[in-house]
Formats: sequence, C-alpha cells, structure tokens
Amino acid sequence: MSGHSKWASIKHKKAAIDAKRGKIFTRIIRELTIAAKLGGGDAEGNPRLRSAIAAAKDVNMPAKNIDNAIKKGAGGDGSVTYDEVVYEGRGPQGVAFIVEATTDNRNRTTGEIRHLFSKYNGELGNPGTVAFLFKKQGTIMIEREGADEDKIMEVALEAGADDIRSEEDGFVVVTEPQVLPAVREALEKAGVAIVSAEVTNEPSMTKRLEGKDAETCLKLFSFLDEHEDVKSVSANYDIDDEIIEKMGL
Repeated sequence: MSGHSKWASIKHKKAAIDAKRGKIFTRIIRELTIAAKLGGGDAEGNPRLRSAIAAAKDVNMPAKNIDNAIKKGAGGDGSVTYDEVVYEGRGPQGVAFIVEATTDNRNRTTGEIRHLFSKYNGELGNPGTVAFLFKKQGTIMIEREGADEDKIMEVALEAGADDIRSEEDGFVVVTEPQVLPAVREALEKAGVAIVSAEVTNEPSMTKRLEGKDAETCLKLFSFLDEHEDVKSVSANYDIDDEIIEKMGL
C-alpha cells in the first residue's frame, strides 16, 4: 500500500484485519493457488509460494486452508482459472495508480475498475501509462519496541537486503523482490519479529494533494483496495496523515 506513511498503513491494516478477514483470506488463497500452479507445491523451491505461505500465517489462516489452496494449484484443478491483471490509471490531479488483481472474469473486473476510476475523477489507462513512475521492491516492516538495530542491520545485509531505514515507529528493510523471502527468513531465524513483508510498487516521485482532491483520491484508493479481485493498490499521492486519519484510512 503506497502513497503515504507505511506505518499508518500497517496500523490501519492490523486494526481492520478482523473485520476483513474473509476478504483477506480470499486474496491469500488465490495467491497460494496461483503460486503453486506456476512454480509447484514445494515451497523450498518456490519463493513466491513461500511468501504467500508467510502472508497466510501472518493473518492466522488455518493450516488446512493453506494446504488445500496449494494442492488445488499444484494439482492443476481447472475448475477455476485466475488471471493476473495489472491496471494503470490516473486519479484526481493526475495521481498515478497501479492496481494488481486476480480474476476469473477479466471483462467483469475491468469494467468495475474502470467504473471506480470514473466515479472518483480518474481514468483507467493503457498498459505503460504510469508504470514508469514506480519500481518494485521488497519491504519488510519491523517495530522499534524490543528490536536491536545492529542485529537487524547485520542479519538483513548478510541475507541480501539493499537498505535498512530507521523511522519513528520502527525499521524498514528494503530488498530486491526476488530476495525478499530469504531476507525475511533470515530475520525470523534470528528472532526478529516481522510486522509485514511484501513486494510493493514504490513511486519515484509523489504528487501533493490537499482538500477535496485529497479526499476524493483517498476514496478512490479505498474502494479499489476493497474490491474483491484486487490484490494491491499503489499510488503516488502525498497527503497529510491528518486527512487520512480523518477519513478513517
């Protein structure tokens, strides 16, 4: 979730996780199924599957649900086929959006995403419209309380991390997407508690929004994020946390 304070986003996600548990489970089950289908059901040789399993455990998904999703993907169950789709568009004042989705009906999902952009003063674009404004990176969040900064730096860098940033609420470990699982595993083996670990689309530049435009942009982000088929939403807006908190985001 890009666009404003990552720690604000994490706190919001943790607070809302129980209310949205069913939807979160659906997203992760789809990711487990796709990962197993593309790379096989052996997590040791499938980094994407390892990341999906870790995400499932982060939200306390029952082991049976995890195993069933993996078996479904690895076993080639063709009853439901999910396509991975990336949508690019512009929101209020030209804010860039990237929406990653998994769907069993591409036409339906595309129509619904297009409608949301139109409803909130935006426009769905063609592939390449805004992708150049983002870079994929692995992001690991670690809370400051009880954390040993020297230990985090030593373990993370040894495992292949690119950077470790110290922020007010904790530490952010930055990696290349392909080494994210290895860095996470190394930190966990060292006893470091992970708040979240995910591949994100990080904007190379941001666009400042205030007032009505800021509120409209946040509504677009929120409704896209809540769509059943959407896996992640990234945007390059810069909006004060006060406005975000006021809207409950």
